[in-house]
Amino acid sequence: MDNQLVWQDEFNIGIKIIDDEHQKLFAIINRLFALKEEEKRGRRACQEGIKYFKEHALKHFEDEERYMELIAYEELDMHRRLHRDFRENSLPALEKELEREDYSPAAVDHFLAVCVGWIIGHTLTEDKAIAGEKRSRWGDLLPEQELEAVKKVIIKLLGDMFQLRAQVISDSYGGEKFGKGVYYRLVYSREQDDKKWEILLVFEDRILINTVGKIMGVKSDKLDIMLLNAVRYTACQFVRRVMGYYPSIKSYEMTEENLLTYEQFREVFEVKQPQVSLLFDTSEGYFSYCVIAPHLLERGIGTPLNASNVMSEVERYLLEKEKQTKKKVLVVDDSSTIRMGMKRLLAEDYDVSEVNSGVAAIRAITLDRPDLVLLDYEMPVCDGSHVLEMLRSERDFADIPVIFLTSKDDQESVKKVLSLKANGYLLKYLKPADIKKRIDDFFKR
Repeated sequence: MDNQLVWQDEFNIGIKIIDDEHQKLFAIINRLFALKEEEKRGRRACQEGIKYFKEHALKHFEDEERYMELIAYEELDMHRRLHRDFRENSLPALEKELEREDYSPAAVDHFLAVCVGWIIGHTLTEDKAIAGEKRSRWGDLLPEQELEAVKKVIIKLLGDMFQLRAQVISDSYGGEKFGKGVYYRLVYSREQDDKKWEILLVFEDRILINTVGKIMGVKSDKLDIMLLNAVRYTACQFVRRVMGYYPSIKSYEMTEENLLTYEQFREVFEVKQPQVSLLFDTSEGYFSYCVIAPHLLERGIGTPLNASNVMSEVERYLLEKEKQTKKKVLVVDDSSTIRMGMKRLLAEDYDVSEVNSGVAAIRAITLDRPDLVLLDYEMPVCDGSHVLEMLRSERDFADIPVIFLTSKDDQESVKKVLSLKANGYLLKYLKPADIKKRIDDFFKR
């Protein structure tokens, strides 16, 4: 069987009761991979297997939380929040999809991919923190009740101001890139102290064009100076209305605003995790609302906008944004050496992103559609053929070009790769110049 979730030493956190349960979850998922391949057993077997996985996972969450209570783990509340989010948001959404798609292979694949990604990520970060090996990544988020209030306010305002029906898809957004977007930073402070509130807004271009642009009667599908300036003022009003719900920050006044590149936006997350980091799916695309408070950024990011430079800076921002429209290449390989080598080779002429697994590839493609995927054929858990199958089964992704990366050039291996209807294959041992030329030639065609 091609798909197997392999237990590795790095997954051990050193607490036997938890490690044993994680291995059991791995085994259940592997059994589901096997059931999916057994056509004779079909839908009913998958239903029962998924039900068993869910029951065991939820029981594990309870046991893990009980253990954390016994050791007086200080991040218990945050850990419990992450469990609850998966239990009450992610799993129900996946179950609805399974029912809607009548447990089709593609729906089961999606269920398994999300569960595998969540379990591995949670084990290597939050569960490692239980044993003191790491610090919880989300230790700086607002208390849950306050975060829920912020969500409700933003969803209401998105409806009132833009007629957008929004839902939260992550309350721990990590700054991942999604689509072609505008990154906007607002800083609020007050005279009596040096505290600051930094608000980071991320809009997909199409949201702005189809909301503010539509109101203005804009016919183009591109942002222009007038539209972006209108967005600035509308965004300021939006933030001020959010802040208006919270008396403690009403006294803060806006002291700085910046239009950021994606790289500058990412710097924020490298300095410190925000207290609010929400990602919304609206009827027109993705929108993110992040808050850093107080004064977590010591150095300036982007050029401060003021009356004397605002027109030139907005124009410059749009020009730079247009220049950044390089073809996007996603490199998917479990070898960091290969990924880094491909990035160094292609970064000058292409917008290169890279991930280390098939599961991460699906998430990256969903958030930011690439123009080409360079896909490792041999990967654990979710190999290249599996990823390609999932892409081709989704209407929105079916036409994304995929070139396999492989180290095998024997006739049988080549025949197997070509039968999967990829757009080509590259041998990893080719000279870098030859690999670059083939990718350049692909885009020329």
